[in-house]
Amino acid sequence: MGRDTVEAEALLLDRSMRMSQQESTLEPGWLLAEMQRRFGYSREELAQRFDRSLSWVSRRLALAELLPEVIQQQVRDGNIPAPLAMKYLVPMARVTVEDCERMAAGFVKHRCDNRQAGLLYAAWRDGSRVVRERILTEPELFLKTQRPPSSTSPVALALERELDGRRHPASRQPAAGRSVAGDEWSAAGTSATPHRKRAGLTGADGGANLLAII
Repeated sequence: MGRDTVEAEALLLDRSMRMSQQESTLEPGWLLAEMQRRFGYSREELAQRFDRSLSWVSRRLALAELLPEVIQQQVRDGNIPAPLAMKYLVPMARVTVEDCERMAAGFVKHRCDNRQAGLLYAAWRDGSRVVRERILTEPELFLKTQRPPSSTSPVALALERELDGRRHPASRQPAAGRSVAGDEWSAAGTSATPHRKRAGLTGADGGANLLAII
């Protein structure tokens, strides 16, 4: 065997012997990345060397190469399950690391399970810039919209209607005198003025008017 092959074998043996169960999800990613960087292994060659699928190699490389250290530490500490990080946080990191870090913080703070994390990620992925900001700022509010109607607040219902409108734009017709969704969300951070008439708080269907509520 050539020198590089011997060194690679030695590195693989050393890392395998020191790999703890707690770090067994992340350490393969670090090892794969190091072998790729130092010895020029392709992903296909790494898959053959580890007797794993190409998908397995790609997912663990993504954990080690794309996720910020702060998120890797959360995975290492068990605060974020590795499958959840691979499925939702890695795709976010490819788009924007800042949003990825904020979403990860929300996962930890609200102890999101796989279903809740998937709902938050899907809403972020499909939302506009303003909707994404609202979801990252108030993930708990969005999750409330996924509960039975009796437990949701008017603000949460308004958020749910907005998200439904973005998922099904063809079925959403703006009411007379109201702006489109982007204008509604641009006013999301402001409160209703003191002289707003009570009648203006209710839409034609009896539901809460988003501009008046938020």
